[in-house]
Amino acid sequence: MTTHFFGDTGVLLGRSLRHIFRSADTIITTAITPIAMMLLFVYVLGGAIKTGTDHYVNYLLPGIMLIAIASGIAYTAVRLFTDMKSGIFERFHSMPIARSSVLWAHVVTSLVANAISVVIIVLVGLVMGFRTSAGPLAWLAVAGILLLFTLALTWIAILAGLSAKSIDGAAGFSYPLIFLPFISSAFVPTDTMPGPVRAFAENQPVTSIVNTIQRLFAEQPVGNDIWTALAWCLGILIVGYLFALRTYRRQIA
Repeated sequence: MTTHFFGDTGVLLGRSLRHIFRSADTIITTAITPIAMMLLFVYVLGGAIKTGTDHYVNYLLPGIMLIAIASGIAYTAVRLFTDMKSGIFERFHSMPIARSSVLWAHVVTSLVANAISVVIIVLVGLVMGFRTSAGPLAWLAVAGILLLFTLALTWIAILAGLSAKSIDGAAGFSYPLIFLPFISSAFVPTDTMPGPVRAFAENQPVTSIVNTIQRLFAEQPVGNDIWTALAWCLGILIVGYLFALRTYRRQIA
């Protein structure tokens, strides 16, 4: 890391964000599709789903935010893969810039883009009737968990982008991640599921994260779910970061 790291990362961040704002496909997938899903579940299916809450959108919103993040990080892998195959990586590395800034610009782009998507979803949720009595500390806790979740998945996306052999392979890793919320407490309580499905749902990372956010919004005790959620996020982050960094060093060697 050099003294120019932050400036170099900022310049490359601006480049990546411009690519996002000019891509209709990215905007549709990361913002409009999760909102359409939220509208479908609340206004079409919500009346038939019993969750113990007055408004189904209150129960649903955390899961929709996680789906939006899982969708968004797929584009991180695609952008990184495209940069590598286009030769721009070699061009950047031939310039007097911090080499690590090339990678970190993609990481920060993912954090910024996904944060914008989540904010948009929350605003739409408020229009649809989402209400919470959560105070500033609870909102900060929610933001922190979502940030950590995004960062963890972003490093998995970086690893996928560096390792993929095709653009489909770069994006394909995200499909299981997008599917995970559907087998969790994001849409229905896990106690309504049959035994084997319930066992899986209750022991995968999305359920603990969703439960924590739901309880923070409802100002209820979070119990052990928050520690389970943090352990999952930190574990995924550490593994993803170490493998991605090793792969990146091998690529630029």
